[in-house]
Amino acid sequence: MNYLNTKTPLILYQKALNNKIYVDKSMLIEKVSEKIGTGESYLCITRPRRFGKTINANMLGAYYVKGYDSQPLFANLKVAKADTCLKHMNQHHVIYMDLSRTPDICMSYQDFIEDIMKGIKEDLEEVYPDLRKKEYSRLAKMFQDTGDSFIFILDEWDAIFYKKFMTQGDKDSYLGFLKGLLKDQPYVELAYMTGVLPITKYSSGSELNMFREYNFMNERTYEEYFGLNEAEVKALCKEHTGVSYEELEQWYNGYYLSDGRRLFNPRSVNCALSDGYCRNYWTETGPMNEIADCIEHNVKEVREDIVKMVAGIPVEVDLQGYGAFELQLDTRDEILSAMVVYGFLSYYDGDLRIPNYELMEKFQRVLSRDSMGEVKEIVERSREMLEATLACDEKKVASILEDAHDKEIPFLNYNDENALSCVITLCYLYARNDYKIEREAKSGKGYCDYLFLPKKKGKPAVILELKVQDSCEGAISQIKEKNYLQKAAEYKEVLLVGINYDKKKHHECRIERWSN
Repeated sequence: MNYLNTKTPLILYQKALNNKIYVDKSMLIEKVSEKIGTGESYLCITRPRRFGKTINANMLGAYYVKGYDSQPLFANLKVAKADTCLKHMNQHHVIYMDLSRTPDICMSYQDFIEDIMKGIKEDLEEVYPDLRKKEYSRLAKMFQDTGDSFIFILDEWDAIFYKKFMTQGDKDSYLGFLKGLLKDQPYVELAYMTGVLPITKYSSGSELNMFREYNFMNERTYEEYFGLNEAEVKALCKEHTGVSYEELEQWYNGYYLSDGRRLFNPRSVNCALSDGYCRNYWTETGPMNEIADCIEHNVKEVREDIVKMVAGIPVEVDLQGYGAFELQLDTRDEILSAMVVYGFLSYYDGDLRIPNYELMEKFQRVLSRDSMGEVKEIVERSREMLEATLACDEKKVASILEDAHDKEIPFLNYNDENALSCVITLCYLYARNDYKIEREAKSGKGYCDYLFLPKKKGKPAVILELKVQDSCEGAISQIKEKNYLQKAAEYKEVLLVGINYDKKKHHECRIERWSN
């Protein structure tokens, strides 16, 4: 069998259960089962890559599919305790399709869709031999003539959109195919679809407007089942002690549930706990050039936003959403919305942020691309800036800051404190290779502007305090008086850096060595 009542989801879900690390999301079954045979039986869950969409699709397929005994798979999971656990288990004909899979030779949309149609026809004729007596030009008619009902589980519905051969006409045809197969068809008792791109075109004329869509921007109903919340990660850390919760939090936390609780990237957490160390896992699995692609299509629209977020400054914006047809990103809102959809940014309560260190690494590289213009020129001198700081070359530090400020970049013109922070971030970007940099770090009796903690032994810690229309000496005095040195107490040497910007004197710098 190709798609109908295939054993594939059972095999794949069993493999997931066999993993050393598994978080039970089986209560999703109960939530989805409520929709079977109702007027709300079309569900589309869109999430970034590696957020558990496929595992959950396999789980649902394994649970519903006829012809198998799935009880051993679910006996030890949460759903087994639900009163309705057995009601739908192995009771449904299931069409399970992973739409990211294409024929071995797939040079066109026609190759892709003909392979799917052929597979479905073969399955239906095998189970319902009487269908062979007629010639069918529509799959919908074949399904109707079976006299049965079906659950459709379509994983990665939008994967074909990324193929280079897909034209706008192909995309229209694909949506028309899905509409004809699913929309208002009496044989559909549930259609559960997943993907990265939202399907909504934000108009009543959408081909797939029968689907209720649940994405990163509007989700509450199913949000618990995609990604890992803080309690789940803490529980995993008790079982697998190779990596601390604090490390995982820094690397992979940063998305949000609707109530403000934080959400971790699940694949990266699983990989880090399995390997026993943190590194960049998730971003290796997808086309991370999409970050640059999103920005570079209209870099002037979002360059300021990206620099601010790399500096740790949230960007206030009212995002309305992003649809599958809106792949041509022309406006700031479209670009930023797309980056939320792809999981490159987190969005909560009107604020955009770079979610975590895993993604921060990628954004830092984006700032070095040619398309960033004069921002790239500042970043290219950031190694020189770190070396000057470590050498206590105060004049060089002030000179590099002065040059950065003189660039014709409007948002670096010191209209507020954030602009100065952006300049500092760009000028010290290279330092992030050797230092863990905290902005507004709690230490002693207050919050120091920047705290540089070395990743390896042999380098001094750096505490950097900024002033405007004040003095560098005042900045260094504040570091001492408010005991910002407390957080760097374990390091033998600390550099106290005071930077002041004065409209008349411009940039000044003082650096003092401190020994603990």
